Amino acid sequence: MPVFSEACERNKQPILGVLFDELAGSSRVLEIGSGTGQHAVHFARHLPHLEWQPTDRADYLRDLAARIAEEGTPNLLAPLELDVLQEQWPSMTTDAVYSANTLHIMSWPAVEAFFSGVGKVLAAGGMLVVYGPFRYAGNFTSESNAAFDRSLRERDPASGIRDIEAVNRLAEAQSLVLTADHVMP
Repeated sequence: MPVFSEACERNKQPILGVLFDELAGSSRVLEIGSGTGQHAVHFARHLPHLEWQPTDRADYLRDLAARIAEEGTPNLLAPLELDVLQEQWPSMTTDAVYSANTLHIMSWPAVEAFFSGVGKVLAAGGMLVVYGPFRYAGNFTSESNAAFDRSLRERDPASGIRDIEAVNRLAEAQSLVLTADHVMP
């Protein structure tokens, strides 16, 4: 039985609502950090116009592949190994990249590598969609996010909720422009 995430179940519908609009003009999505695969399965099923390419680090691939084999749709591809810190990313060009709940788990050098890698695989005019908590002007959006940040940093001092302004600077260095910022659960 593949690993299950209650958080993925709770947030998949609100995220799908945003992806339905944001990825309407896309045809291929590279998902970075697919984890349990619950999002990949759900989104591929409900966005059949998209070819969905899940990825994750080697230690997550077995469970991810099992879920895709068990629950996948024809537009959901077999997962590829991708660690954002590796020099060589899978050889591809995609018109959309999606990642959920990754930037606050990664170290800052990994976040920098994430954006550098996205800049190499994302086609001109492509869309990057990131789901997760952020700080704005150094402030948390809620006390629960501040507590979450403290727990992340206790577990790993290199992780933590990122400042949207710093993340935007990394995106802009890859010629990406923030076009929407949705309030999400």
